[in-house]
Amino acid sequence: MSVILTDRFGRVHDYLRISVTDRCNLRCVYCMPEEGMQFEPDERLLTFDEIVEVVRVLAALGLRKLRITGGEPLVRKNIEQLIARLSAINGIEDIALTTNGIFFASKAEQLRAAGLTRINISLDSLRADRFSLITRGGDINRVLNAIDAAYRVGLNPIKLNVVLMKGLNDDEIDDFLQMTIDRKIQVRFIEYMPIGHDDAGWKSKYVPLSKVTDRCAERGWQVTPYGEIYGNGPSQNFQIEGALGTFGLIHPVSDHFCETCNRLRLTADGNIKPCLYWSDEFNVRTYIGNDQALADLFLKALEVKPESHEMAKALLNEQQSHIPTLRRMSQIGG
Repeated sequence: MSVILTDRFGRVHDYLRISVTDRCNLRCVYCMPEEGMQFEPDERLLTFDEIVEVVRVLAALGLRKLRITGGEPLVRKNIEQLIARLSAINGIEDIALTTNGIFFASKAEQLRAAGLTRINISLDSLRADRFSLITRGGDINRVLNAIDAAYRVGLNPIKLNVVLMKGLNDDEIDDFLQMTIDRKIQVRFIEYMPIGHDDAGWKSKYVPLSKVTDRCAERGWQVTPYGEIYGNGPSQNFQIEGALGTFGLIHPVSDHFCETCNRLRLTADGNIKPCLYWSDEFNVRTYIGNDQALADLFLKALEVKPESHEMAKALLNEQQSHIPTLRRMSQIGG
């Protein structure tokens, strides 16, 4: 197979986000409801063997970077064994993990030894009571321990994902920016997105990320654009003068980054999602074992990948050209 993973807009896809479970030990307010979620039974999840086969085929087509997600990926048993197998595939250069951090400290050394290179930790508040409110019961101390463990085992870069929400944590922007001054870390502020919502209720929590740079100006902090951060993806990166770390802005709604999108998603139940926002999906299960058919399926998915996700139209109540997904973020893979 000599083709490469290129869509009709010329975007080369070398990055796959793999969800290994739709389950999570938390119930973050923007990710899933407090109760009533229907989770996939274990037999409907892709096995490690199936995931490895998919990645092996795609690596021959130019896939180089992987991100392991969920739900919460560390609730999947023996996840370090999957990472070790994926890191051994010829062509795979980088394996990252997105996690809420609750279970990470105890697994950090195993995961690093297996081949994990980078980590993104979700942390939407630095206040224990508010963190518990947003996550519906999470212990912030375990997440702070996870950050320390990531430093200890040498993961680089270490990124914190902060979903800004009006009235919930948008008064903590200064505190997160101060973290970047004090530590070599990247804090990534992310706009609240209309993923999995069939109504306009999400708009009440939406905060434009211009508020972050406005706070820098109000504090008198001198901010300059920052160069490439490995695996930075859609983030626009900045650094406060004299800071050890950096901060990034990810604004899929107000200023989408679709023209440079290089990623596909594989859901825990075996569906390729060409775009996070739209409902298009292609199930891989019946094609595993037939390398050419599997490769063709991914190329078919790329053929229908739209030029833009059009989330901004959702904010403005404008007509959209495709059908938005009704899957929650936990069911897609963050």
